[in-house]
Amino acid sequence: MTRKGYAFALGLVLAAGMASADEERISFPRDYKTQFENYLSLDRVQNPDQIIRLFANDVAIEAAKQGRELPVGSVIVGEVYKAKKDDDGNVVTSSLGRRVRDKLAAVAVMEKGEGWGEKFPEELQNDDWDFAIFASDGERLNKDLNTCRSCHAPLAKTQHLFSLEHLAQ
Repeated sequence: MTRKGYAFALGLVLAAGMASADEERISFPRDYKTQFENYLSLDRVQNPDQIIRLFANDVAIEAAKQGRELPVGSVIVGEVYKAKKDDDGNVVTSSLGRRVRDKLAAVAVMEKGEGWGEKFPEELQNDDWDFAIFASDGERLNKDLNTCRSCHAPLAKTQHLFSLEHLAQ
């Protein structure tokens, strides 16, 4: 291999390593069920067959209640459940018209870290928020996190959260 070829290959390896390291900067918050507050449970708006339960750490809740920007160290956790379906594959709803929760599909984590947004193109920036998705046991799932980034990016007025007003209650 030529020197230029080696340098190019090394560059690709380093870039790939940096990308995967960045993706793994968020750890699964194993204690979220006991240490975070469950502040909202609802049918997931963007997915007609899912339900989400949202939890936040004290850092996020205190800032929201005081009407401040959520600081670095804020963590939001979403338990994403599949909705129960009947034998025909239709989503089952309760007498209140709400979807009935079935199996836990994933645990989505949104965390704010110093300078985390700088590496993303403008259309994927969420200030310094980033995302990770885990199985219920904490195993990292290999999902395209740009889907999360692009969905939350337009929400700058609500600090890139769909539920800021609920967090402040």
